[in-house]
Amino acid sequence: MAALKPESWLKVTARGLYCAPGDFYIDPHRPVGRAVVTHGHGDHARPGNRAVLATPETLAIMRKRFGQDAGGALDPLIYGERREIGGVGVTFRPAGHVLGSAQAVLEWQGCRIVVSGDYKRRPDPTCAPFEVVPCDVFVTEATFGLPVFRHPPDSEEIAKLLTARAQFPERAILVGAYALGKAQRVIALLRQAGYDRPIWIHGALQGLCDLYRDFGVELGELRPATGAAKKELAGEIVLAPPGSLTDRWSRRLPDPLTAMASGWMRVRARARQRGAELPLILSDHADWDELTQTIREVGAPEVWVTHGNEEALVHYANSIGLRGRALALIGRGEEEQEATAAEETEEARA
Repeated sequence: MAALKPESWLKVTARGLYCAPGDFYIDPHRPVGRAVVTHGHGDHARPGNRAVLATPETLAIMRKRFGQDAGGALDPLIYGERREIGGVGVTFRPAGHVLGSAQAVLEWQGCRIVVSGDYKRRPDPTCAPFEVVPCDVFVTEATFGLPVFRHPPDSEEIAKLLTARAQFPERAILVGAYALGKAQRVIALLRQAGYDRPIWIHGALQGLCDLYRDFGVELGELRPATGAAKKELAGEIVLAPPGSLTDRWSRRLPDPLTAMASGWMRVRARARQRGAELPLILSDHADWDELTQTIREVGAPEVWVTHGNEEALVHYANSIGLRGRALALIGRGEEEQEATAAEETEEARA
């Protein structure tokens, strides 16, 4: 471990995690002069920064969502390429979360800090897999940072979806999925499982599905559900933002069987709250086993936990002889994705 204390140059501030020698913020929640953005979800990528460093995919997502407000100067950095900012080396490595998601590897005066953003460890056909980066400090999320959160195999959840379709051929199978990452992953997993029929999508999902295709992600035939005849959708799989599951839009579907794809579907109260007849435990975040596996593999003597169930993961780090620290960054979490999805739904209606 370098003699330099990492908290002396990477600090929690009112605007987010701040790298003092480089004078930039990682995933700031308010507009700043220079932002390093790990991925395109609304709780990490926000409009109005004067300069943004991110992967080409993340910048494309930000342009799609924010238009001219994506940032004054957009600087693309591909995985593995290094950029010097104020003497601080910045490199992106895949995080396995969504298309273009990255871990920000910061190096200064012999100290390496990895800010993981959001991540998962299981294979995902829609994005590059997570890479383990040895470091002095590992900054991790803890969205599902409790031992109760152990996600089942993706194939089992997709099998549930296909079984429901076979059992209820007269009903539309309506799946709630976040517009960025989750919708495309559900589609790709269905294709992996051999489902080759057209998949029908809400208009709010179309733009990002098109963007994924532009970056080479195969999704098969997608059709717009809005405006389709009711009888056309009987026995078909329809994807929509979570906010559309119980609104006026869903009433045009034939007796919809409502599913919801989220890691939170492990919690029965959440499933009931969503009105999910078919909860699908499909998460784009690491579960407890993946979080603890990653902490062990990166070999960092210090682990900083940014959001989620911070106390449990800090306790785990301390229990294996590491220095655990909760950062309590504000403005993080899957609820922010829900808000973004709701906004997109309103845009699609306009």
